[in-house]
Amino acid sequence: MKTKTTTFFAARTAAEQVAPRFALALLGATTTIALLAHDARSQTVTQPITVTATPEDEAITVPNAEEAKKRIEKTAGGVDIVPAEEVRDGRANSVKDILDYVPGVFAQSKYGQEDSRLSIRGSGLSRNVHLRGTRILRDGIPITDADGAGDTMEVDPLTVDYTEIYKGANALQYGASLLGGAVNFVSPTGRSNPGFLLRQEFGSFDSMRTQFGAGAALGNYDYYITPTYSHSSGFRDHTDQDYKRLNGNIGYRFGDGAETRFFLSAADINQKIPSSLTKAQALSNPQQTSPNSFIGNTKRNIDSLRGANKTTFLTDSGEVTVGAFAARKDLFHPLFGGFNRVLDHYEENGGGFARWTDEQQLAGHRNETTLGVNVFGGRLEAKQFNNVSGSRGALLSDADQISRTWEVYGENAFYVLPTVALIGGLQGTFAYREYHDEFLGDGNASFKRNYDSINPKLGSRWDYAPQQQAFANLSWSTEPPPFSELGTTGVQSDIRAQESKTLELGLRGRTGDVAWDAAVYRAWLQNELQFQTVNNITNVFNADKTIHQGLELGGDWTALRDLAATGDRLALRGAYTFSDFRFDDDAVYRDNDIPGAPKHVLRAELRYSHVSGWYAGPNVEWVPQGYYVDNANTLKTEAYALLGAKAGYDFGGGLKVFIDGRNLLDKAYISNTSVAATATAASTLFNPGDGRAVYLGVEYRW
Repeated sequence: MKTKTTTFFAARTAAEQVAPRFALALLGATTTIALLAHDARSQTVTQPITVTATPEDEAITVPNAEEAKKRIEKTAGGVDIVPAEEVRDGRANSVKDILDYVPGVFAQSKYGQEDSRLSIRGSGLSRNVHLRGTRILRDGIPITDADGAGDTMEVDPLTVDYTEIYKGANALQYGASLLGGAVNFVSPTGRSNPGFLLRQEFGSFDSMRTQFGAGAALGNYDYYITPTYSHSSGFRDHTDQDYKRLNGNIGYRFGDGAETRFFLSAADINQKIPSSLTKAQALSNPQQTSPNSFIGNTKRNIDSLRGANKTTFLTDSGEVTVGAFAARKDLFHPLFGGFNRVLDHYEENGGGFARWTDEQQLAGHRNETTLGVNVFGGRLEAKQFNNVSGSRGALLSDADQISRTWEVYGENAFYVLPTVALIGGLQGTFAYREYHDEFLGDGNASFKRNYDSINPKLGSRWDYAPQQQAFANLSWSTEPPPFSELGTTGVQSDIRAQESKTLELGLRGRTGDVAWDAAVYRAWLQNELQFQTVNNITNVFNADKTIHQGLELGGDWTALRDLAATGDRLALRGAYTFSDFRFDDDAVYRDNDIPGAPKHVLRAELRYSHVSGWYAGPNVEWVPQGYYVDNANTLKTEAYALLGAKAGYDFGGGLKVFIDGRNLLDKAYISNTSVAATATAASTLFNPGDGRAVYLGVEYRW
């Protein structure tokens, strides 16, 4: 196999070879004109756009949800935004609760808040721990590690003001060029959320959650801080959890034109971990776990601290944002059974970024430019010990994993008509991986790898009516393998970067009582990171060619108004995702389905809201057919439908209460799976979902 990382697919048609050059030319030409225009504002050919001062109740560094929605809808592709109000009206326990109604996103928890699988358009399906293929950000600043892997458990949905979802190359404004794109969790500030907050939740499985929040704007300063605590005994045996998390920020405004903000987050997570089960075990007795969970005291404890700064300067026609971040994490992770180890990791990550946006009139046409650079670096001290009743035994391995990533990106939107924009973008990634073996008793497995790529994007957006858009784009992306892939192969030297090109078409908008979001896409992948078994050993390999394609439909409809009282309404919202992920004439797996995600997922809610402040209604999660859990397509999950219901009351004066019922029919189902090359009925790949549960909550703001 070739060891050299290629920038583009080896066999590319003439049209595909021309597209990157055209994107580069378009971007370069329009950006050059924009820069010249920026330096010559006094000339009559340019008509600068005046940027008004930011209101006192809005932060410059962290736009409020309304402003963020205006910005994100300029994207010529699949994006979404979820405000906190859509999450806090019930139990908000994991990222699944945020992303349930975003089509194209498959988010499922294993148990509690631990290790939610997050896959967008089939990204990272070979992993259900330590996700990859989607960049996770907080306030536009990466949480994802420098090697591209990441976790969601440090994100508490209660500490998020709104969430932005950028699918695929639509995340270019943050420099990301990945199949899954990016998810950005945005914090409240003292300007967007002044005052105090107290929230308390109780419910099934001895669950208890507490949140306190405080924020204020004091002249040029503002601050917001929110500690949270969560405890649960868990639905399954050996899933006790205690989460202590702290998030806060403080900002200082330099007049009307600039602001700097410091962010701090910390987490102390103690999570017991049950075993995965066979399919029969998971459906017949979903609360059980293997005795090995108790023998090895399996758990995942994390102690993390993260600090960041972001400073934004408003210009006459745009803004400049610069920033830096640093993070450290301790992981103590005893495992038992087939992998009898204690993972003892200490990790440091950091980096910096700069982004410039500008809007000008060019030859009488509107033109928007974004240029940016990201620099990330990280070092993981990875030790493994023999597991002796959950404690460290003999040292089995010791390695330093060093990652560095540089990203340079730009995007330009030129409006050929007031309602039609042509978009050219380009992103370059320079990634470095170094594995330094410190445990030489079994040989020296040290290595160094470079993964460089250039990823163009072409697109257009047509605002064909007020609040209504059509869009299309063609984009390339590259995903260098994280150490979670390189390490599992025994430092396999021929693992290459995963590459893809994606064509996307879509519509979104609102008219009257109806809002919609629809997209269809097809992605051609090469070198997708997958599992294979050779001589009874399972490891990672690069699949030759694979295809990801799908349909994403979302929206809401106020079906009836003024039913029982003036101002009341009956509304339906939903999200449907069709996913078709498959190998493409593979030598071993032919045209088999890629395992790990269902073909069809539907989430829907019908809610009645009364003008006096109360609301109530049922909801459903429906997976109408099971999906494969192995590349050989020998073993499937089962279909399921989960019925829930939610009700609440706003007393006014800041006091709200809710009741949230989950899986009310107590359906046994598979919520999350690992995947394998070939599976049998004895394969322990399945994680059952929670049984019937009811949660009560009260929230008071003053």
